[in-house]
Amino acid sequence: MAGYRTPLGRARGLGSAKHGVGHFIAQRVSAVALIFLVLWGVDSALALAHSGYEEAIGWLRVPWHAILASLLIAVASFHMQRPSTKAALLILNLFVAGLVTAAGVFSILKVALSGGAY
Repeated sequence: MAGYRTPLGRARGLGSAKHGVGHFIAQRVSAVALIFLVLWGVDSALALAHSGYEEAIGWLRVPWHAILASLLIAVASFHMQRPSTKAALLILNLFVAGLVTAAGVFSILKVALSGGAY
């Protein structure tokens, strides 16, 4: 009876062919966002290169700078996640990406909200 099934009938139940589309789009959107965020980050780093600690803290207290720095860390962490066939590497990658994101955002918030005492 299996010989009477169409190719579509044989393929049903073997998984979705549209599984990777969401990941593909997310990677492209995050890549485009990273273009602008990295350009902003490099420009900001060059502007702060010859300033001292107090000037850098003052720069980070500006809400737009804190928001964009947090976005740069979060989008870069999301973008670096690569699906892998090995579950252990995938879990490690997710853990490291989450840890880097949390550390960066909490550091920015601490400096931006605490009055500069790091």
